[in-house]
Amino acid sequence: MKHNYAKAITKGLVIENPVLRLCLGTCPTLAVTTSVFNGIGMGLAATLVLICSNVVISALRKVIPDKVRIPAYIIIIAGFVTMVQMLVQAFLPAVNDALGIFLPLIVVNCIILGRAEAFASKNPVLLSAADGLGMGLGFTLALTLMGGIRELLGAGTLLGIPLMKEPMLIFIMAPGGFFVFGLLIAAANALAKKMGKQPVTQIGCEGCPNAANCHGCDQKGGDGQ
Repeated sequence: MKHNYAKAITKGLVIENPVLRLCLGTCPTLAVTTSVFNGIGMGLAATLVLICSNVVISALRKVIPDKVRIPAYIIIIAGFVTMVQMLVQAFLPAVNDALGIFLPLIVVNCIILGRAEAFASKNPVLLSAADGLGMGLGFTLALTLMGGIRELLGAGTLLGIPLMKEPMLIFIMAPGGFFVFGLLIAAANALAKKMGKQPVTQIGCEGCPNAANCHGCDQKGGDGQ
Protein backbone atom coordinates (compact mmCIF):
# COMPACT_ATOMS: atom_id res chain seq x y z
CA MET A 1 0.00 0.00 0.00
CA LYS A 2 1.33 3.42 -0.98
CA HIS A 3 1.25 5.94 1.83
CA ASN A 4 0.98 9.71 1.46
CA TYR A 5 3.68 10.94 3.81
CA ALA A 6 3.32 14.57 2.70
CA LYS A 7 -0.37 14.55 3.66
CA ALA A 8 0.45 12.94 7.01
CA ILE A 9 2.81 15.83 7.75
CA THR A 10 0.80 18.76 6.39
CA LYS A 11 -2.62 17.79 7.80
CA GLY A 12 -1.49 18.73 11.31
CA LEU A 13 -0.73 22.31 10.31
CA VAL A 14 -4.30 23.47 9.63
CA ILE A 15 -6.90 20.84 8.69
CA GLU A 16 -6.26 18.66 11.77
CA ASN A 17 -4.24 21.06 13.88
CA PRO A 18 -4.16 19.39 17.32
CA VAL A 19 -4.73 22.64 19.20
CA LEU A 20 -6.87 24.78 16.91
CA ARG A 21 -8.96 22.04 15.24
CA LEU A 22 -8.94 19.05 17.62
CA CYS A 23 -8.75 21.23 20.76
CA LEU A 24 -6.14 19.03 22.44
CA GLY A 25 -3.33 20.16 24.72
CA THR A 26 -5.13 23.34 25.75
CA CYS A 27 -3.55 23.48 29.24
CA PRO A 28 0.09 24.03 28.10
CA THR A 29 -1.21 26.10 25.19
CA LEU A 30 -2.78 28.65 27.51
CA ALA A 31 -0.16 28.41 30.25
CA VAL A 32 3.15 28.84 28.43
CA THR A 33 2.26 31.08 25.49
CA THR A 34 3.08 34.40 27.14
CA SER A 35 6.00 34.73 24.70
CA VAL A 36 7.22 33.39 21.36
CA PHE A 37 10.25 31.85 23.07
CA ASN A 38 8.10 29.77 25.41
CA GLY A 39 5.80 28.64 22.60
CA ILE A 40 8.63 27.47 20.37
CA GLY A 41 10.38 25.70 23.25
CA MET A 42 7.29 23.77 24.34
CA GLY A 43 6.30 22.99 20.76
CA LEU A 44 9.69 21.57 19.76
CA ALA A 45 9.98 19.51 22.97
CA ALA A 46 6.53 18.00 22.37
CA THR A 47 7.34 17.39 18.70
CA LEU A 48 10.43 15.37 19.58
CA VAL A 49 8.44 13.27 22.06
CA LEU A 50 5.63 12.80 19.52
CA ILE A 51 7.95 11.51 16.79
CA CYS A 52 9.90 9.18 19.05
CA SER A 53 6.89 7.76 20.88
CA ASN A 54 4.94 7.27 17.64
CA VAL A 55 7.86 5.35 16.12
CA VAL A 56 8.29 3.02 19.10
CA ILE A 57 4.57 2.44 19.62
CA SER A 58 4.08 1.72 15.92
CA ALA A 59 7.01 -0.71 15.92
CA LEU A 60 5.56 -2.54 18.95
CA ARG A 61 1.90 -2.32 17.94
CA LYS A 62 1.65 -6.06 17.25
CA VAL A 63 3.50 -6.99 20.43
CA ILE A 64 1.76 -4.85 23.08
CA PRO A 65 -1.34 -6.67 24.44
CA ASP A 66 -4.55 -4.74 23.87
CA LYS A 67 -5.57 -4.83 27.52
CA VAL A 68 -2.43 -3.01 28.70
CA ARG A 69 -1.84 -0.78 25.70
CA ILE A 70 -2.60 2.52 27.48
CA PRO A 71 -0.20 1.89 30.41
CA ALA A 72 2.42 0.72 27.90
CA TYR A 73 1.99 3.87 25.83
CA ILE A 74 2.33 6.06 28.92
CA ILE A 75 5.54 4.30 29.97
CA ILE A 76 7.03 4.77 26.50
CA ILE A 77 6.00 8.43 26.39
CA ALA A 78 7.31 9.03 29.92
CA GLY A 79 10.68 7.57 28.94
CA PHE A 80 11.08 9.98 26.04
CA VAL A 81 9.84 12.95 28.08
CA THR A 82 12.45 12.17 30.74
CA MET A 83 15.19 12.10 28.10
CA VAL A 84 14.01 15.37 26.53
CA GLN A 85 13.78 17.04 29.94
CA MET A 86 17.31 15.97 30.82
CA LEU A 87 18.64 17.28 27.50
CA VAL A 88 16.84 20.60 27.95
CA GLN A 89 18.14 20.95 31.52
CA ALA A 90 21.69 20.27 30.34
CA PHE A 91 21.85 22.32 27.14
CA LEU A 92 18.93 24.80 27.29
CA PRO A 93 18.53 25.84 30.94
CA ALA A 94 16.68 29.02 29.95
CA VAL A 95 14.00 26.96 28.19
CA ASN A 96 13.78 24.64 31.20
CA ASP A 97 13.29 27.59 33.56
CA ALA A 98 10.68 29.20 31.29
CA LEU A 99 8.58 26.06 30.82
CA GLY A 100 8.87 24.85 34.41
CA ILE A 101 6.48 22.05 35.40
CA PHE A 102 4.88 21.98 31.96
CA LEU A 103 7.93 20.29 30.45
CA PRO A 104 7.61 17.03 32.46
CA LEU A 105 3.82 17.29 32.11
CA ILE A 106 4.24 16.50 28.42
CA VAL A 107 3.79 12.92 29.65
CA VAL A 108 0.06 13.53 30.11
CA ASN A 109 -0.38 15.78 27.09
CA CYS A 110 -3.45 14.34 25.38
CA ILE A 111 -2.05 15.12 21.92
CA ILE A 112 0.73 12.58 22.36
CA LEU A 113 -1.39 9.83 23.93
CA GLY A 114 -4.16 10.57 21.44
CA ARG A 115 -1.88 10.11 18.41
CA ALA A 116 -0.47 6.93 19.93
CA GLU A 117 -3.95 5.44 20.35
CA ALA A 118 -5.58 6.81 17.19
CA PHE A 119 -2.72 6.57 14.69
CA ALA A 120 0.61 5.03 15.73
CA SER A 121 -0.98 1.85 17.08
CA LYS A 122 -2.66 1.22 13.72
CA ASN A 123 -0.10 2.36 11.12
CA PRO A 124 3.47 1.56 9.93
CA VAL A 125 6.53 3.14 11.52
CA LEU A 126 7.43 5.71 8.84
CA LEU A 127 3.85 6.89 8.45
CA SER A 128 3.54 7.21 12.24
CA ALA A 129 6.76 9.23 12.32
CA ALA A 130 5.36 11.54 9.64
CA ASP A 131 2.13 11.90 11.62
CA GLY A 132 4.09 12.75 14.77
CA LEU A 133 6.13 15.34 12.88
CA GLY A 134 3.02 16.93 11.36
CA MET A 135 1.10 17.07 14.63
CA GLY A 136 4.17 18.39 16.42
CA LEU A 137 4.69 21.13 13.85
CA GLY A 138 1.01 22.03 14.09
CA PHE A 139 1.29 22.22 17.87
CA THR A 140 4.44 24.36 17.58
CA LEU A 141 2.78 26.65 15.03
CA ALA A 142 -0.26 27.20 17.24
CA LEU A 143 1.85 27.93 20.32
CA THR A 144 4.16 30.25 18.39
CA LEU A 145 1.25 32.24 16.96
CA MET A 146 -0.40 32.54 20.35
CA GLY A 147 2.88 33.45 22.00
CA GLY A 148 3.64 36.09 19.36
CA ILE A 149 0.25 37.76 19.64
CA ARG A 150 0.19 37.71 23.44
CA GLU A 151 3.78 38.90 23.79
CA LEU A 152 3.32 41.73 21.30
CA LEU A 153 0.02 43.00 22.70
CA GLY A 154 0.65 42.16 26.35
CA ALA A 155 4.33 43.01 26.82
CA GLY A 156 4.96 45.23 23.81
CA THR A 157 7.84 43.07 22.63
CA LEU A 158 8.47 40.32 20.08
CA LEU A 159 11.32 37.92 20.78
CA GLY A 160 12.37 40.41 23.44
CA ILE A 161 12.58 43.34 21.00
CA PRO A 162 10.50 46.35 22.17
CA LEU A 163 7.87 47.29 19.58
CA MET A 164 4.99 48.90 21.51
CA LYS A 165 5.15 51.67 24.09
CA GLU A 166 1.80 50.99 25.74
CA PRO A 167 1.09 47.22 25.90
CA MET A 168 -2.18 45.79 27.20
CA LEU A 169 -1.20 43.60 30.14
CA ILE A 170 -4.42 41.60 29.98
CA PHE A 171 -3.06 39.69 26.99
CA ILE A 172 -0.35 38.00 29.06
CA MET A 173 -2.94 37.10 31.68
CA ALA A 174 -5.43 34.22 31.56
CA PRO A 175 -8.35 36.21 30.04
CA GLY A 176 -6.13 37.42 27.21
CA GLY A 177 -4.97 33.86 26.59
CA PHE A 178 -8.52 32.60 26.20
CA PHE A 179 -9.40 35.53 23.94
CA VAL A 180 -6.46 34.93 21.57
CA PHE A 181 -7.11 31.18 21.68
CA GLY A 182 -10.71 31.69 20.57
CA LEU A 183 -9.70 34.00 17.73
CA LEU A 184 -7.12 31.53 16.44
CA ILE A 185 -9.62 28.65 16.59
CA ALA A 186 -12.09 30.72 14.54
CA ALA A 187 -9.38 31.58 12.01
CA ALA A 188 -8.23 27.95 11.75
CA ASN A 189 -11.80 26.72 11.22
CA ALA A 190 -12.40 29.33 8.51
CA LEU A 191 -9.15 28.39 6.76
CA ALA A 192 -9.88 24.66 7.03
CA LYS A 193 -13.32 25.27 5.52
CA LYS A 194 -11.73 27.06 2.55
CA MET A 195 -9.41 24.07 2.12
CA GLY A 196 -12.41 21.75 1.82
CA LYS A 197 -12.76 20.51 5.40
CA GLN A 198 -16.37 20.66 6.53
CA PRO A 199 -17.11 22.22 9.94
CA VAL A 200 -18.18 19.92 12.79
CA THR A 201 -21.98 19.80 12.96
CA GLN A 202 -22.45 16.67 15.10
CA ILE A 203 -21.45 15.73 18.62
CA GLY A 204 -19.80 12.36 19.15
CA CYS A 205 -17.38 10.21 17.20
CA GLU A 206 -19.12 10.89 13.90
CA GLY A 207 -18.41 14.60 14.28
CA CYS A 208 -14.76 14.26 15.35
CA PRO A 209 -12.16 15.52 12.85
CA ASN A 210 -10.04 12.48 13.73
CA ALA A 211 -12.82 9.92 13.21
CA ALA A 212 -11.17 8.49 10.07
CA ASN A 213 -8.14 7.33 12.08
CA CYS A 214 -9.87 6.18 15.26
CA HIS A 215 -11.83 2.96 15.68
CA GLY A 216 -13.34 3.96 19.02
CA CYS A 217 -16.85 3.98 17.57
CA ASP A 218 -16.50 0.42 16.27
CA GLN A 219 -15.18 -0.84 19.59
CA LYS A 220 -17.69 0.95 21.82
CA GLY A 221 -20.92 0.62 19.92
CA GLY A 222 -20.97 4.13 18.47
CA ASP A 223 -20.41 6.08 21.68
CA GLY A 224 -16.66 6.46 21.31
CA GLN A 225 -14.47 7.25 24.26
